[in-house]
Amino acid sequence: MKWKNRRRSANVDDRRGQRSARGFTSGSGSGGGLVKLFLPLILKLITTKKGLLILVVIVGVMYFTGNNPLQMLNAGASNKIQNTQYKGSAAENELAAFSATILADTEDVWNKLLSNYREPTLVLFSNSVTSACGNASSATGPFYCPGDEKLYIDLSFFKEMEHRMNAPGDFAQAYVIAHEVGHHIQNLMGTTDKMQRLRGQISKTEYNKLSVKLELQADFLAGVWAHYSQKMNQSMEPGDLEEALNAANAIGDDRLQKNATGRVVPDSFTHGTSAQRMRWFKKGFDTGDLSQGDTFSANSL
Repeated sequence: MKWKNRRRSANVDDRRGQRSARGFTSGSGSGGGLVKLFLPLILKLITTKKGLLILVVIVGVMYFTGNNPLQMLNAGASNKIQNTQYKGSAAENELAAFSATILADTEDVWNKLLSNYREPTLVLFSNSVTSACGNASSATGPFYCPGDEKLYIDLSFFKEMEHRMNAPGDFAQAYVIAHEVGHHIQNLMGTTDKMQRLRGQISKTEYNKLSVKLELQADFLAGVWAHYSQKMNQSMEPGDLEEALNAANAIGDDRLQKNATGRVVPDSFTHGTSAQRMRWFKKGFDTGDLSQGDTFSANSL
């Protein structure tokens, strides 16, 4: 895929290497460390009447103004952690640049296709992350959170695709990002809200069937993006389409279950079979016609 030297999206929140500073702890670099730093000064102040008076006045002012000195120290530590510059490997940084470029490409396509398109944010994280949908680890895989309209990806997933799933290639990675953007489109169209309202009102098996249809529609929308991206940029190279289809095949429910447990349980499917995922992505790519992406209609699968 030809992606270098192209526009990168500004809607990227790079949280790689960040760790949260929650509460008041005594770990290295935390508020506890700052307490140890100021402890000699505090002890010196309380050994004299004048120093003790100064300390009482400071604490009193903080109390009556609603400030907690411990929280202030801890806040300073949190800011220090948040401002730490993460230095990834050259390979990881290239994946970050690639992801920002693909996100920009989806922006160009969907701004053209949809009026008043609201661009999502891509969050890059390491190991774990907090979103409006709750906490998640890298094991969750890439996901979209409708609560904050953000896509979340740990770039190590792309290595997992290549080595564990045997789904290598930059266009396979682009398909993953475009699929999550597809969920954003569904959110803007109100499809996600309709799904959420049904949760708890129908059986788990029935909800799983609807979840499959939701995921397949996101695959279709990823195909639509690829269709128009190719028209606009001529960025695809020989073998790119096959990379995307191979990735869709690799993450089908039936294949994942077969590889993990040796058996397949269709009632537990939530994303669709390999054949379904490939077919709906290819349909979006071939037609570029949004009206043909109704995976929810009867017998559509």
